[in-house]
Amino acid sequence: MNKVLSKTAIASTKLKDVKLSRIFQLFKRYRWLLAGILGLALASAIIGIGPPLILKEIIDRALPNADKPLLWILVGWMVALPLIGGLLSVWQNHLNNKVGQSVMRDLRHALFGNLQKQSMAFFTQSRSGEVIQRLTGDVQAVQNVVTGTVVNAITQMVIVVTTVFILFRLNWQLAILSMVILPMFVLPVRKVSAARKKLRLETQKVRGDMASQLGEIFGVSGALLTRIFAREKLQETKFSELNEEVMRLELRLNLIGRWYGMVIGVLAPAGTAIIYLYGGFSVINSSMSLGDIIAFAAFVGRLYGPIAILLNLQVETVTALGVFQRLFEYLDLKAEIIDSPDAVQLPIVSGRIAYNQVSFAYLPERYALKEVSFTVGAGELVAFVGPSGAGKSTLIGMISRLYDPTKGNITIDGLDIKKVKLDSLREQIAYVTQESFLFHASIRENLLFAVDNASQDQLEDACKQAYIHDFIASLPDGYDTMVGERGHRLSGGERQRLAIARAILKNPRVLILDEATSHLDSESEAYVQAALEELMRNRTTLVIAHRLSTVLAANKIIVLEAGIIVEEGNHDELLAREGLYARLFRTQFARVAGTDAAL
Repeated sequence: MNKVLSKTAIASTKLKDVKLSRIFQLFKRYRWLLAGILGLALASAIIGIGPPLILKEIIDRALPNADKPLLWILVGWMVALPLIGGLLSVWQNHLNNKVGQSVMRDLRHALFGNLQKQSMAFFTQSRSGEVIQRLTGDVQAVQNVVTGTVVNAITQMVIVVTTVFILFRLNWQLAILSMVILPMFVLPVRKVSAARKKLRLETQKVRGDMASQLGEIFGVSGALLTRIFAREKLQETKFSELNEEVMRLELRLNLIGRWYGMVIGVLAPAGTAIIYLYGGFSVINSSMSLGDIIAFAAFVGRLYGPIAILLNLQVETVTALGVFQRLFEYLDLKAEIIDSPDAVQLPIVSGRIAYNQVSFAYLPERYALKEVSFTVGAGELVAFVGPSGAGKSTLIGMISRLYDPTKGNITIDGLDIKKVKLDSLREQIAYVTQESFLFHASIRENLLFAVDNASQDQLEDACKQAYIHDFIASLPDGYDTMVGERGHRLSGGERQRLAIARAILKNPRVLILDEATSHLDSESEAYVQAALEELMRNRTTLVIAHRLSTVLAANKIIVLEAGIIVEEGNHDELLAREGLYARLFRTQFARVAGTDAAL
């Protein structure tokens, strides 16, 4: 992880920095919908005032006076008001969900978009399972807070305000008495919130570990390795430990929540009991009517319920802050490789490439490349050789800005690649990696990843050049055949030829081949090599070479060791120097010069 990444990914956000105000910012786009929700909540709250007052009138007027018409009217309103309130509630609930789901969509989209901007350095240092967990599991973990917090808080606050107003209008002494118990609702909130927040953060971390383990174990490569070494029991043990830890943490979370719920559940009836006690003596002393005390008790229930909900929202929100911390860490990641403010569109290039004193460090002061300088003429083929870990893949990956130099610069046709738009640069470069990746999709979809509007004829032409068309045509579903996860339904050579066909389809100006023929048998490679020779004509090609045929055809061979260019020249020149290239040639070529062998 380089210096910039470590600062952004680790130190950019601390748990204490995640404030409720930032969460509320997620709702800013939907303020007019929130205003509509507020209006509906106010209307529902006003309607909710009606039933206790109607009950008071029935007890104090209709029944004592035997007023049947009034009783019919009051009973009618007791049926009508909940019906109207229910209709408003359905409408409000729909708007609530619309706002909440819209915020969730925005959050997922923002996370995905920011992750897309990260350099390869981020992905080489991160576990894919952890990234997926944050984008899916963590977002899911805060869904209840996001979909319910703001809108529910608005609704309950409106109910509390209107209820307090009515309570004081009915009897100010009883209203004050009903407020005495409220501090007891608040006291446990702080401690419960802190405990649940810590537990939720721990839980999501363990879930992230679990997701990473599952991604590795049940990926095709991981599943194969597990079976080859007969380590099923070991993997099961590791999973079982994580699974048990998740259960333990979730049980603790639930238990703390239940204890808190129990306390709140006891306090509310206690408050109502106090009201009945005081009000009962008032009725006995004839200072209040029976209808007054029943209506007042009903309103007190309307007060304690929303307050308990508001406090629970506080607990749930603070609990979720640990998860929001994990989400905001990814949202706050600064993309290292971006367009500069003055970036220009890269015109169609001839392909002249120059590396000027380029150094690169994955970790501070630990350089993978050191002051590398070389030039590649337009249309030239340059081969890179060297021991494993010499920096070959990093070096050629920098031309398409998979990584940016820590020092120095790279130019293409004289233009600094950091000063041209990324899309316009990468549109002119095709990259075939040593391990060809295919999506779990059809052959057609994998090819169209290079050019999304390519015709069937173009697909077939590219595949014919890569000598894979006849194989595809022999399949029952042809180009619509599913290749399986990472293309594992195809052989290594078939995957590699399909990847080469994808590069051919792109018709690039600069071609990068990172051990592109390393997975092919001799017969397949002979076909593909011929296709590549045609593809490389009049194009600049950078190749990590493992075949004698490649280095013999190269205009220039660059020899790397420990991130430094130690030799440069053609095959004969480098052999004559009796340096590293000559030693590699003698020790790693399996056959004598003039035959095709691996370097």
